[in-house]
Amino acid sequence: MPKIEICLDSVESIIASEQGGADRVEFCSDLFEGGLTPSLGMFKVAKGRTAIPINVMIRPRGGDFCYSDLEFEAMKEDARLFKEAGANALVFGILTPEGKIDKKRSRELIAIARPLPVTFHRAFDMTSDPFEAIEDLIELGVERVLTSGGEASVLEGADLLARLVKEYGNRIVIMPGAGITKRNFEKIHSIIKADEYHLYLHSEQPSKMVHRKDHVYMGGLLRQEEYLVQHTDQSRVEAMIALVR
Repeated sequence: MPKIEICLDSVESIIASEQGGADRVEFCSDLFEGGLTPSLGMFKVAKGRTAIPINVMIRPRGGDFCYSDLEFEAMKEDARLFKEAGANALVFGILTPEGKIDKKRSRELIAIARPLPVTFHRAFDMTSDPFEAIEDLIELGVERVLTSGGEASVLEGADLLARLVKEYGNRIVIMPGAGITKRNFEKIHSIIKADEYHLYLHSEQPSKMVHRKDHVYMGGLLRQEEYLVQHTDQSRVEAMIALVR
């Protein structure tokens, strides 16, 4: 019975995931960017209203995973703050310009995180050699790696993921994530046979705004709808949990 982790970005979504039966959540902000460090205030509110384990993303910006000295200092400070606030684990990923695991900086963040477990996120999928990268993560003592198998989705990366699980699954948790749905889960699990999976199970909800300005936008040219709000869908979580249990 594999564990199910839900990726999300709101207190409402954490509550919905817990009520839907998820095993754990990964709390982020800005999922449009692939997930950034969330609000500490939102995290504290969620901790006060739920008992589900909350793993926290430590990522200062979107884009690549090669960070400036100032960005890395911010990551370390965020790691300290969320650890003190009661995070159950920290999630991060740092690469060198050559596409290798940045072992020096990763080691620093891991030291700050301890005794909390650490997940290395899908920065792994941007490495130049996944086998070298997985050995580096094992050497560093990372407990879990979130990966789509170096492809855009888990289904596309299933062959590599199955190999990683078979060859390294007893040394580090290989957690497939990206594009997994209730519809394709059974096929994916039959190939990969992982112990944990990472899913985004949301639904769009209309904004409560009555007064609307359709010509004013809060973001850039690649826009999301201003008057749609996305939260984890409890019914979709329940359906997924029923499938795996």
